Amino acid sequence: MGTAMLLLRLAGPLQSWGDSSRFTHRETRSEPTKSGIIGMLACAQGRTREDSIEDLLQLSFGVRIDQRGSVIRDLQTEKSLARKHDSRNFAKVLPLTHRYYLADAIFLAAIEAPRETLCTLDDALRHPKWPLYLGRRSCPPAYPLNLGIHDEYESIDHALAQHPWQAAEWYRRRHATERLEVVRDARYDEPGFVQNDMPLTFSQRHREYSGRSVKRYFVDNPGASGNMAASVPSASAFEEHDPMFFV
Repeated sequence: MGTAMLLLRLAGPLQSWGDSSRFTHRETRSEPTKSGIIGMLACAQGRTREDSIEDLLQLSFGVRIDQRGSVIRDLQTEKSLARKHDSRNFAKVLPLTHRYYLADAIFLAAIEAPRETLCTLDDALRHPKWPLYLGRRSCPPAYPLNLGIHDEYESIDHALAQHPWQAAEWYRRRHATERLEVVRDARYDEPGFVQNDMPLTFSQRHREYSGRSVKRYFVDNPGASGNMAASVPSASAFEEHDPMFFV
């Protein structure tokens, strides 16, 4: 079978895509990370954190920023439970945590792989083993998430340049003339910027990531002319898909 594209619409009230979070500061990038998308796919397939993700690392990935979100900060504090046999019998107050999110952002993600592989992932996303989320468990995805498998595009570049704009109607009215930023895996023959968002393992015991070379560029907005109302997919076309359904 030949190469095809699995397209995802990543939208929701909040998203968080960290690649450098440490201790009390949990940052977010301005676009989805490859580690976050691989984690979502692994979750849909029902893999545990200890399962291998080596096959998912072979997927080619790119994302287009269709609607730039606003970065917001959430301050959280908590207490650890007092130990039952602790003679001091008090709860320890943990440090204040700064957690950053993207509010009202929308992205178009493209995953390139042999069609047989994408069929397996497409089915998992339509019938996920566990609930899916956009980078963090507190960030459920909006409907529809899965835009299906597409054979009409020759590459990730082609898909992210031509597929309809996914932004909300109010955003399209204000930003119709803007070009859209694309971030994708850099090919071997081109320079790129290194991001630390290639997961090697999600194991709780030794979670590990490596650098990924990415290329960033802009494309003309495919919704800048023509009927922009047709850019956002109709929910009826994806009535079988519920991102929060699990078995």
